[in-house]
Amino acid sequence: MLYRPVVDRFPVSVPLDPPSAALFGAIFIAAAFLTARRPAYGLAALFLAAPFGFAHEALGTTITIPKAVLFGVLIGITTYAGWARLLRRQPARLLLGALALLFVATALTLVDAAHRGATLRETLKVVEYAAYFGAAFLCYSLDGENAPLVAAVAVVAIAVSVSALAQEVVGAPSGLYIGAAIVPRIAGVLEGPNQLCGYCEIAFAILGAWALIRRTPLIDVALVLVICAGILTFSRAGWVGLAVVAALLAWVGGKRSWRALRPGLLGLALGAAGSLWWAIYAHSPVMLRAVLEPSLYSGGVGSRSALWHAAWRMWLDRPLLGVGAGNFELDLPAYGVFGVRTHANSWYLQSLAEGGLVLFGATIALLAAIAVSFVRSIARSAWAVAAVAASLALALHQTADFLVFYPKVGDTWWLLLGTAAAAVVPRLRSG
Repeated sequence: MLYRPVVDRFPVSVPLDPPSAALFGAIFIAAAFLTARRPAYGLAALFLAAPFGFAHEALGTTITIPKAVLFGVLIGITTYAGWARLLRRQPARLLLGALALLFVATALTLVDAAHRGATLRETLKVVEYAAYFGAAFLCYSLDGENAPLVAAVAVVAIAVSVSALAQEVVGAPSGLYIGAAIVPRIAGVLEGPNQLCGYCEIAFAILGAWALIRRTPLIDVALVLVICAGILTFSRAGWVGLAVVAALLAWVGGKRSWRALRPGLLGLALGAAGSLWWAIYAHSPVMLRAVLEPSLYSGGVGSRSALWHAAWRMWLDRPLLGVGAGNFELDLPAYGVFGVRTHANSWYLQSLAEGGLVLFGATIALLAAIAVSFVRSIARSAWAVAAVAASLALALHQTADFLVFYPKVGDTWWLLLGTAAAAVVPRLRSG
């Protein structure tokens, strides 16, 4: 068998067929039943399903496993009396308000958007994230049992990491082309290596925060694999994000963090060993990505310099409302970037280009609301520690990537934020 370090992925629209519809229906019913029985089980199911798509098209929209679980959980929550009143509590009200502001700012970009279907998609994505946040907040408020949630995060982190590490052998969706050598950049079930590293930052934050309280064999295994997979994405901004998570966990945990995060050090050593092997294979230290020059192969998504320049020009053309949410990738040819269809590789430049000062301001307001909600509560809950660590890492990482464009990352982040928001409410907190 010939080893292929890079195996290109080609997105194909799959129509919904009867067997798939039956599967989605069964998942919906199971999620509703589990949530009605115990909300903690519904929240665990949301964490487990978030990274897996199995996307099918129907009636102009995409149906996925995470969406089927989400709708089931929301239906299950309605079986509890007084559930709607819980959303009035802080910090849920503040964060939902920030999401509402982001929704309005995104919707306003419809005014000048050339491709309004793409803008509608991005507007509805904000609604999706609000639904994930609300579902997580309500589930944890109604049933603040931590054990099934931490176990679910550990199990799904292991599954995601194994799916990625397997691509070291079977081939990855992108790679670093160094001379005649091709070094794979793993992604697993995520859309790309940067997205995988963003997911690893969130998983590391949750697992590391709980390891500070009590290590378990399951958490240890998950930490080893998550860090190892994150290193082997060769995502420089992602490495910074992982380091930020580690630094904050070490600061919060003090002396006990050394023992709690020891499995992460093993994962770092294994990832570094794998990186060294690929450096030897490529006969070049460039593969360690200590230089700023891009790889000769960018996977058909262009270079950051070209994308950032195009984003800046889009903003200068339309400084107030931008070119329209979701329109960046479609408008690139008009700004001199041909043969490329992707985002701006920066959350902040993307918001400026697509939504001008209005959407950029709403994005900064959202990050400020997250900081206000959790920084002062960091000593009260492991979930708050995880929320601060993951959010800080993602905020920094997304100066050079746009991760919340991808629901597999965004859904998981908002599940964490919803859980943390419920955990920091004293009367709802469970130990």
